[in-house]
Amino acid sequence: MKNATQLLAGKDPIVWTISPDSSVLDAIKMMGEKEIGALLVTDSNKLVGVVSERDYARKVILKGKESHNTKISEIMSGNVITIGPDDTIDHCMALMVKNKIRHLPVIEKERITGVLSLGDLVKAIIAEQSDTIAHLEGYIMS
Repeated sequence: MKNATQLLAGKDPIVWTISPDSSVLDAIKMMGEKEIGALLVTDSNKLVGVVSERDYARKVILKGKESHNTKISEIMSGNVITIGPDDTIDHCMALMVKNKIRHLPVIEKERITGVLSLGDLVKAIIAEQSDTIAHLEGYIMS
């Protein structure tokens, strides 16, 4: 079973962040440009939240707020659930399901080293299952 560090090795190493004082419009523009679904919210390089397209839909659009007048700090999810570099795919998936989240920042020695998405985990699980199936088919055929 792979761990967070192994999954991050196959991803773009850039972690996209935004300030809690930035506007929601700036965040949505950045997510669109980078083709990502969430940004980590940092203040002085410290993780203080996560803001996602879901936050935008539920806390801005549905509440009738204006994107350019609303700060990230007003809609971000605080108390971020994080993982360490050695946490396994199974552990990460369990955290996501239990907490109904789609993004897990990876923290090592108080430094953000990456972000794993639900999609990253699903791809890894499918790849592992495919490898297992191929191995078992090879075993049966020999």
